[in-house]
Amino acid sequence: MIGRVAETRQLKELFESRESEFVAIYGRRRVGKTYLVRETFEGRFSFRHTGLPNVAKPLQLNHFFLSLKEAGCTARRKPVNWFEAFDLLKGTLMSRPEARKVAFIDEMPWMDTPKSDFLPALESFWNEWASARKDILFIVCGSASAWIVRRLFRNRGALHNRVTARILLLPFTLGECERYAAERGLSMTRTDIAECYMAMGGIPYYWRLLERNLGVATNFDRMFFAENAPLRGEFDELYASLFKDSRIHRGIVRALAGRKSGLSRSEIAKAAGIPECGKLTDALEALEQSGFIRRYRAFGKRKRDALYQLMDDFTLFHFRFLDGATTDATYWESTLTSPVQSTWRGLAFERLCLRHLPQMRKALGISGIHVEAWSWRHLGDEVHPSGAQIDLVLDRADNVIDLFEMKWSRSPFAIDRKTADDLALKAEMFRAITGTRKAVHIAMATTAGLVHNAYRGVVQSEVTLDDLFADS
Repeated sequence: MIGRVAETRQLKELFESRESEFVAIYGRRRVGKTYLVRETFEGRFSFRHTGLPNVAKPLQLNHFFLSLKEAGCTARRKPVNWFEAFDLLKGTLMSRPEARKVAFIDEMPWMDTPKSDFLPALESFWNEWASARKDILFIVCGSASAWIVRRLFRNRGALHNRVTARILLLPFTLGECERYAAERGLSMTRTDIAECYMAMGGIPYYWRLLERNLGVATNFDRMFFAENAPLRGEFDELYASLFKDSRIHRGIVRALAGRKSGLSRSEIAKAAGIPECGKLTDALEALEQSGFIRRYRAFGKRKRDALYQLMDDFTLFHFRFLDGATTDATYWESTLTSPVQSTWRGLAFERLCLRHLPQMRKALGISGIHVEAWSWRHLGDEVHPSGAQIDLVLDRADNVIDLFEMKWSRSPFAIDRKTADDLALKAEMFRAITGTRKAVHIAMATTAGLVHNAYRGVVQSEVTLDDLFADS
């Protein structure tokens, strides 16, 4: 199994625990949660079940009963409510011969249908029975991360503080995608891997769709643009499976897709046509918990001035190229050198860097130093009418601030006089406007490094694409 070393070790330690354990694993859809559990415990499950999407309580109960039967339940009558269903689960687990009984419920949020009393039954199962034993390893998963967080982690009822272990499963890093590609026999350069990452993120399911005998461009056409492309309708399926009423969530990400640096809460409400109410708050939290957006502050701004930025690579790729998709089945290959693709790569590379901050810190030699990552924007005034924007500001505890410029190019990037002057002006404006007393360094992240010409000296620190492939 590629990556997941810490998560696998934690699950194995929980299996060896001398107490009953309630484990919640959450993360974006198709990130590999189910695969992690199956690979770790295959052959040792006492009970396994997967909730069904968009199915009412009676069918959920019937499906649960079938899983109980597979685990050895001898009851003849189907449960009519979740209390009866969990009572049958108790009996089934007690009848199992395993010393340590692993019960795994996948996609649990789908089972909590309206007015089903699922949560009270779950509370009773754990509090009144499982937690009092020493032999239960109860694992639940869910792609609807907001449900896991709100219903389990922040539960103010009988499940308050009952989850004994939380595992957030993140997408693969670039380095893990490289190892995954090698394991699957994909012959790819690091630039190829980066380009795939900028379209699909580190989602293992998407990477599994790449074919070994095809280049990146041909794979993109087959996966995204062909008539029966497997990912052509993925956007709607993805959001519908995660959020009960995905219209609000899709409206938010559509609004954010048009603003590289993000929007404030009120700007999102206006752009998406959503009232500033609890529904907006819930949707923003759900998107953030699922890893689609991030909330951050610009340098020097207050917490209440936070911005929301769309970070999901596939969602951004969808809005840039698939929303109202072309009917050209060879679109990607036929437009490889177009300005549209060039602009996309430049913006996507900036996001790629933001996703690999630990690797950037390692390349700078500051892994052990506390660092705050910000952005900074000056809209312009009488003194500096042109304004400036810096997408990544690393505010370091060693009294240094790195101002990062990120450039995508397939060959070493040459800083010319204009670029050097622009970088120096940004640093000067940042010092003057923020009033910082720290040393301000200009840094660059590039795909293939910098050309060592007369203007290279304006940059104090450099990070390359190869650096982003390092272990964090």
